[in-house]
Amino acid sequence: MSQRIIGALGAVLVAATFLSAPVAGRAPASAWTQRHLADGQPDLQGYWTNATYTTLERPAEFAGKEFFTAEEAAAYQVRREREENSQSKEDIHYDNVIWQGENYPKVVTRSRTSIIYDPPDGKVPPLNAAGQARAAVRVAEAAQRGPADAAEYRSLGERCISWGNEGPPMVGSTYQANLQILQAQQRIVIRHELMHGVRIIPVDGSPHLPPGIRKLNGDPRGRWEGNTLVVDSANFTDRTPFRGPPATTRQDILSSRDLHVVERFTRTDADAILYQFTVEDPSTWVRPWSGEIVMRKMEGPIFEYACHEGNYGLAFILSAARVADRTGQ
Repeated sequence: MSQRIIGALGAVLVAATFLSAPVAGRAPASAWTQRHLADGQPDLQGYWTNATYTTLERPAEFAGKEFFTAEEAAAYQVRREREENSQSKEDIHYDNVIWQGENYPKVVTRSRTSIIYDPPDGKVPPLNAAGQARAAVRVAEAAQRGPADAAEYRSLGERCISWGNEGPPMVGSTYQANLQILQAQQRIVIRHELMHGVRIIPVDGSPHLPPGIRKLNGDPRGRWEGNTLVVDSANFTDRTPFRGPPATTRQDILSSRDLHVVERFTRTDADAILYQFTVEDPSTWVRPWSGEIVMRKMEGPIFEYACHEGNYGLAFILSAARVADRTGQ
């Protein structure tokens, strides 16, 4: 039986169990007790996936509808699985079909029609005046150059730097939406499979880095509120992507240096972590926005994503652009 058939059957089975009966082998929620490590930290360790068919923003077809019914969620899940497998053999793109087998079967997370639940319309808020002005400058700058004039004008994904999936916020990825959480004294580490991103989160009460030190994924500081890990991230750059495969040529995905993200990780049973986040940037959006997704337990390990070693695409794009420059084509 092919991997794709196995994946399709798995998605249907996940839909059935997720939307109706408890997963076989999982203790009822009332019988589950949060395990703690020797130092008292709630145990979040293990391999997890945030693969989901729930989109970041609410599709227009579900406007005004925050939740699916169980029947609607199952039908939507089957439809999305069918769409991913419906490409013709002449038009197959690897991140939609070939590598989807790297993900555990996707689900509709918590029956939501979008990951974003605030604002209530399920959309990223509009840009404010400052965000619009900054976007206009970037558009004008981009118009003065070609998209392949230099490597730094290509996307962070093409350059094997980041796909934005490692966050924050962590909203999954097209494929290989898998991660590992490790805990040590005063540190929590989140390893992502896609683009081998690693987040090291201090939980020792130390303050954020000085304002002059900036990081693409921000400077995280964690604390425990009961059994919930709260991660506060600041000190971002002005090149930080906040959704989807990051592209320096797309003006709508870049926040400002004022970006501030708060994440909450709460283990709800043996096989799930409820991940919630709030994003605010007074120099970009008219208001903060929040979302949630369920991280599901999976069997490890996660695998090496050897992006740089096989990254011929970027060199080919640049060399083809130089040929076009010489020939005027």
